[in-house]
Amino acid sequence: MKIYVTGCRGIPDIPGGVETHCQELYPRIVQKGHCVEICTRIPYVKEKKNYFKGVGLVHVYATKRKSLETICHTFFSLAVAIRHKPDVIHFQGIGPSLLVPVARLMGYKVVMTNHGPEYDRQKWGPLARWVLRTGEYLGGKFSHEVIVISEIIENIVHKRCGKNANLIFNGVPIPEKRVETCHLDGIGVSKNNYFLAVARFVPEKGLHDLVKAFQHVQGEFKLVIAGDADHETAYSNHLKSLVQKDPRIKLTGYVNGEYLSQLYSNAALFVLPSYHEGLPIALLEAMSYGCPPLVSDIPANRAVDLDPRYYFPCGDVRALGKKLCSFIDRPISGVKRAAFQGIVADKYNWDVIAHQTLAVYEKLIL
Repeated sequence: MKIYVTGCRGIPDIPGGVETHCQELYPRIVQKGHCVEICTRIPYVKEKKNYFKGVGLVHVYATKRKSLETICHTFFSLAVAIRHKPDVIHFQGIGPSLLVPVARLMGYKVVMTNHGPEYDRQKWGPLARWVLRTGEYLGGKFSHEVIVISEIIENIVHKRCGKNANLIFNGVPIPEKRVETCHLDGIGVSKNNYFLAVARFVPEKGLHDLVKAFQHVQGEFKLVIAGDADHETAYSNHLKSLVQKDPRIKLTGYVNGEYLSQLYSNAALFVLPSYHEGLPIALLEAMSYGCPPLVSDIPANRAVDLDPRYYFPCGDVRALGKKLCSFIDRPISGVKRAAFQGIVADKYNWDVIAHQTLAVYEKLIL
């Protein structure tokens, strides 16, 4: 089969949950003998390679204006698709899926993956939320097959679009923990002496709550925030101004590869104070390293089914602060850390996910 993918900023090593999803999934599908081409967004691509692990990379124009970026890129991706003649076009996300009916009119077999209700993100205004809701509806209604990454999203698709979806979780590989600490040394933190957050600087990630809650922590413990803003906003500027008031908080910017592995491997605790998630990739990544999590009690995080002690009420800064202090007083043992890796290995296996995704494609082709 020839699969053509739109809705992803690109691969490899471009930050984002959808991007991580595509980087792990599609090389495995190529290994099974199929052809995959991913449309990248040129502003995010540092080096224009033609292939990554056998996956073709089609570099397509996209404006950097936040409100127009996704729809602009998807439109040009469909125009370019005519030349590539795919068997299946796969739309990643509800924003790009606004153009699913256009792909159907062009005669393509269409699959869309609903990664979650993007319209719940606080960064969007009323018009953008309406557009995203419309994309969710049109994608769910007119795609030949819909993939969802959690039971919560499955229920949304069934209720709004009257369609049964294919439940396929996101996955995470089990990595080797890093013993090197050169990146930690460079930013001024030491092993097991820092909390870690990995997120974009957008309101729904709740990083402002974490920064305020960290004020309850006394002593030399540090907070490392790995991430940045895709588009500089009033919120991201405000967050950075809050961080500057506490020298114990370290900003790394976007990191990946070896540096990110070192951060996950040596953190005392991974913290995700989100108000909104689809299926939180960063949480699963942290658990894959055996890093204990502390996450908000939103439905998407609850779906990972952790012990209650690893949750706190979403938006409750005081409760989050108390939890941070309690984990310093009672650190997590090595045995319990290994249990987090076991959860990921059992439920979020990329090889199984690749097989399940191919089965969806085969419904349309065979």
